Amino acid sequence: MRWIHAAGRGLLVLVVILTGYVTSGACAQDGSGGGRGPLTLATAGDLTHYLGPLLQGWNRTHPGEKVTLVELPDSADETHAQMATDLRDGDRSRFDVLNIDVNWTSEFAAAGWIRPLPRDRFPLGAFLDPVTDTATYEGRLYAVPYVTNAGLLLYRKDVLAEEGVPPPRTWAELEHDARTIAPKYGLGGYAGQFLPYEGLTVNAAEAVYSAGGTILGDEGARVTVDSAATEGIGFLARGVREGWIPKAALTYKEEESKQAFQDGKLLFLRNWPYAYVLASAKGSPVAGKIGAVPLPGPDGPGTSVLGGSNLAVNAHARHPDSAARLIAYLTSAPVQRQVLTRGALPPVRAALYEDPGLIRRFPYLPTLRESVINAKPRPKSPRYDQVSLVVQAVVHDAMTGHETPAAAARRLARELSAIPGR
Repeated sequence: MRWIHAAGRGLLVLVVILTGYVTSGACAQDGSGGGRGPLTLATAGDLTHYLGPLLQGWNRTHPGEKVTLVELPDSADETHAQMATDLRDGDRSRFDVLNIDVNWTSEFAAAGWIRPLPRDRFPLGAFLDPVTDTATYEGRLYAVPYVTNAGLLLYRKDVLAEEGVPPPRTWAELEHDARTIAPKYGLGGYAGQFLPYEGLTVNAAEAVYSAGGTILGDEGARVTVDSAATEGIGFLARGVREGWIPKAALTYKEEESKQAFQDGKLLFLRNWPYAYVLASAKGSPVAGKIGAVPLPGPDGPGTSVLGGSNLAVNAHARHPDSAARLIAYLTSAPVQRQVLTRGALPPVRAALYEDPGLIRRFPYLPTLRESVINAKPRPKSPRYDQVSLVVQAVVHDAMTGHETPAAAARRLARELSAIPGR
């Protein structure tokens, strides 16, 4: 989310803390009894400051369930750590509804931290096809999609137009342009999110997926790393070794990479759609000079990781009916439109991607829809936190030249297989 979360942000994380006390036995699904009450909603890094105005609408129409907004740390890793620590407190947890990174659903469900949700209470049929899968674990719905995301390749369309070349569709074209065109204009070639954190896991998974590979299968029970991992890791490592990925990119998260592109320092950037919106805003040095296309792959368009966030309910929620009502509100069509127009975050409602007015305002929407439809989730695992740490460490060592791509792929398979409880 995110978000932003970024993840994306694809990585945007909200936590709803429901105050007041009622036993879990009072969790009336019809809205009667003690299932309702005031809410406190916390978010990690609301960089576009859209949530406050959005929640004012809820507070006006739900005076007995008012939401107070609280922000958690910007980093998805830090937010995950705080949420996990709190949820381990069981019925002493402060958090009742959580908007979690899409890849935390399996982990939180397997740990017993979030409760299954009734499918018929939420408009799942109105969502883009792939997003609901991120909210399930072992065939049950444990969350409701709220924001989706897919990586895009942002590029300087003014520079490519001057050179008379189209935006790249393959890794070879990207490498050639980043190596030969970028230096002529005093630009770095290509960057993504290459600091060892969740963003590097995303970038690495996209490289492996684009090469035709996978990392884990069967809800994390099987390691599936193969030669495609060597090819994907090799693409990233080669970029740093040959210089068309600037060494500074090894320190980039979403914001740092977005800012470098926005400041006119890069020809190409892999990032989430919010970076396109902010880099195109009035006053940006590159406003009107950028375009967006799907991520390239070895032989054509590549595969993005599916980002975004899902709304889930704490297994020890004190006001579960209010929690479900808030989730329904946040996923309603009018609010999903505001998620895009106020927050620059990709909504989960499919119809919004075909709205002519929104496409005029956000011209990347058709490309984003294509990327989301073809995206794949990060490796599903009840020990996803450990999986991500392994991927980050191994790929960073390859990108910094401490390990060959082939050795890194072998180490990746070995260390993933050794994760306890996987």
